[in-house]
Amino acid sequence: MSGGEVAGLLVAVFWAILVSFLAVALVRLAQTLRAATKLVTDVTEHAVPLLGEASRTVKSAQAQLDRVETIASDVQDVAANASALSGTVASTFGGPLVKVAAFGYGVRQALRRRGGGPPAGGEPAVRTIPVPRRRSPRKD
Repeated sequence: MSGGEVAGLLVAVFWAILVSFLAVALVRLAQTLRAATKLVTDVTEHAVPLLGEASRTVKSAQAQLDRVETIASDVQDVAANASALSGTVASTFGGPLVKVAAFGYGVRQALRRRGGGPPAGGEPAVRTIPVPRRRSPRKD
């Protein structure tokens, strides 16, 4: 065998080893691509129904929010009406009721003073003399 034949043989073996490694790498890459394709298919199959369900949930939530908004505006109207009614009642009956209460208080005070009853504060003032405390004998 001459030097050229040996060199050709070495190059052929090198190429055979290189092609074997590339074939193994390509087989592994093909397996990985098949697994990725299967994964994407499974995710798509599960995601589409979930997206439809999420869309229905969002529509339902929007309908509920619309109802709540309607109720809130009605409550706001009722509160405004109640406030207006309260102001009307206070202005209509508040002044006269205060005057009647003041008149009644004045009449009671006048009757108490004429009849010799207790003063306006309630019970008559009674003075009591404080009693000194007894001390217990010390135990040493």
